[in-house]
Amino acid sequence: MPQTRPAEDLPLPRLHRALFLSDLHLGALGCRADLILDFLHRNTAPVIYLVGDVLDLWHPLHVHWSATHDAIMALLARRAATGTRIVYLVGNHDAEMRETRLEHLLPAEIADRFTHETATGEKLLVLHGDACDARLFRWHIFTRIGSRADTALRRIDRGLRRFGRSLGPHERSLVERVLSWINAAMALGHGHEKRLVALARATGHDGVVCGHFHLADLHADHGLLYANCGDWVDSFTALAEDAKGTLTILGGRQSLAERGPDLAGLPVRRGI
Repeated sequence: MPQTRPAEDLPLPRLHRALFLSDLHLGALGCRADLILDFLHRNTAPVIYLVGDVLDLWHPLHVHWSATHDAIMALLARRAATGTRIVYLVGNHDAEMRETRLEHLLPAEIADRFTHETATGEKLLVLHGDACDARLFRWHIFTRIGSRADTALRRIDRGLRRFGRSLGPHERSLVERVLSWINAAMALGHGHEKRLVALARATGHDGVVCGHFHLADLHADHGLLYANCGDWVDSFTALAEDAKGTLTILGGRQSLAERGPDLAGLPVRRGI
């Protein structure tokens, strides 16, 4: 069980203009709550966007919930109490937040879509991204089956790890590599990016920020800015905006390999 450090042992957090995190999947077997908590201790902003699938309500939360999950929610609640604006964009794994609105867990603004204005005045559409899935994956039954299969494979992976060498957080096991390959294969053709950019264009935005696809990226290949925060079951990344309006993807497995748990560093790719 990962141990959390006392607050007095932690560095002062790096201040960004805005932070975007998605797909924490708190309560799911694959969630790396220890890395999320460390990242949040090291990074903050006046506004934090939680871009969907923050709570994995498809699984009973008590099954894989831990003290570290509680610490994440408590830290976010403390930030909200001291003036941080927290905007919770609902995803497909936490759609119940539209009705439940778990204020006792986290005081946040709940929305399906939101417009973020950058320091340079650009308007970015912020949403989870599942609304722009390929038609096949908009069928709820298929995503449910995929989620159950993911959990089953991770249970197998957890068992196999008992007989192998210990892996660092930057290393993927065989099962994790298979899951990563499957996820990348589902995104071939970048159709989801094109649909999201088209939605942003149609609604008068200059770009889009999303999660959902577990593939961190930042580019303008389709004519407008496309930014995906990544996730916290595989890529361990987040998106940040600085005071000049520049967007950066923070963290990632390479950062873990080169700097240990300090995910404040290595940008994966800078915005334009």
